[in-house]
Amino acid sequence: MASAFSHALVAYAIGRSHLWTVNAKRFWTLTVFCSIAPDLDVLAFIVGIPYEHVLGHRGLTHSLLFACVFGVGVVRFGFPTVLLASTDGKRLVAHFSLVTASHGFLDAFTNGGLGVAFFAPIENSRYFFPWTPVKVSPIGIFSFFSEWGIQVLANELCWIGIPVGVWLLGMGLVSGRKERHDRH
Repeated sequence: MASAFSHALVAYAIGRSHLWTVNAKRFWTLTVFCSIAPDLDVLAFIVGIPYEHVLGHRGLTHSLLFACVFGVGVVRFGFPTVLLASTDGKRLVAHFSLVTASHGFLDAFTNGGLGVAFFAPIENSRYFFPWTPVKVSPIGIFSFFSEWGIQVLANELCWIGIPVGVWLLGMGLVSGRKERHDRH
């Protein structure tokens, strides 16, 4: 898996890609939560569910179906006054679904594990992308704060942090240019 830091950074970039009119604190809290929520499946190890099981790590909670259902649930319960069928509701569902799905996509770029079950529960095959430059992150807080964890962060800075930074910088330049244009 990519680290929680990288998942949150990508979610932040996705969130900054649009203007939002909802409660900002709740929006950003739920955005970060959705970006790391799929990894709650590591709790399956505690109850003896094997990694390769549909409920194991990188299984159902990393699937596209889960991302869509989770996105709907986050909007329904996180923004109860927003109607799901409204324009704002649809935009929020798309955002939270995409942020949740981004977790599996980042994990599919890693060089370890069993892959991601994008199509669970319908089909439990695990997938990686053909190019896997991201070092797999250790599971567990204590394991993360080790030499391996430092190597992961350096690797993620290169493969995730810099591209996200360029994306955010580009968006800032475009929005600044648009603001200057709108004033004239």
